[in-house]
Amino acid sequence: MHLADMAPSPSDIRARKQALRQRIIAARDQLTPTLQAHWSGEIVRRLCGLASYKTARTVLGYLNFGSEWHSELWVRQALADGKRVLLPRVNKAGRHLDLYQIGNLGDDVAPGAYGIREPVAGRCRRFDAPGEIDLILLPGVAFDRAGGRLGYGGGFFDRLLARWPQQPSLVAAAFALQVVEEIPLESTDRKIDWLVTENETTRC
Repeated sequence: MHLADMAPSPSDIRARKQALRQRIIAARDQLTPTLQAHWSGEIVRRLCGLASYKTARTVLGYLNFGSEWHSELWVRQALADGKRVLLPRVNKAGRHLDLYQIGNLGDDVAPGAYGIREPVAGRCRRFDAPGEIDLILLPGVAFDRAGGRLGYGGGFFDRLLARWPQQPSLVAAAFALQVVEEIPLESTDRKIDWLVTENETTRC
C-alpha cells in the first residue's frame, strides 16, 4: 500500500475535527465562572506582554460567547491602551466577515448573528484597509503548539484571512485545557504565530 493511500480523506479529517470540537467544548463548559474569570485575567496579561501587541496600532479581536475565555477584557484593555480596535460582523448573505472600528463596548456592540456580540453597523465605521492591521486575535475551540487551530466549523475567519495577500501577527488565546497534541488540518486552515494560555506563551 502506498503512503498516499493511507492519508486521511477530507471527510475523515472533518469527522476527527468534530469529535475534538465536541470534547473540548464539553470540558470547557465544566469550568466555574470564578476559574474562567481568573484565568482570563492571566491570559490578558500575557497577551498585552507580547511585543507584537505593544507595537501594534490597529488590532482585530472578537467578543466571547458561551464558555470562551473573556476576550472582552482584552478588547477593553486595547481600547484603554489607545489602540484602534476592530471587531468582525457576520455578513450572512455573503457568508463572510465585515470589519468595523469600535470606540466602546457599550452602544457600539449588540448581539448579532448566532447571538455573538458584534459591531452595530449604524454606529461604527466600516474598515476596509486590511494592510493597516498589525495584530489579529483569532477565536477557536482547540489549538496545538505547532500553530494548528480548530475553529467552530463555519470557516468565517479562514475566508477572511484568505482575502488578504499578507497577514499581520496571528495570535490565539485559550484556556490550557484547549491545547491538544495535534490539530487535524485541511489545506484551507491557517496556522497561528502565537498561542497564549493562562499558563504559557508559545511561539508556534
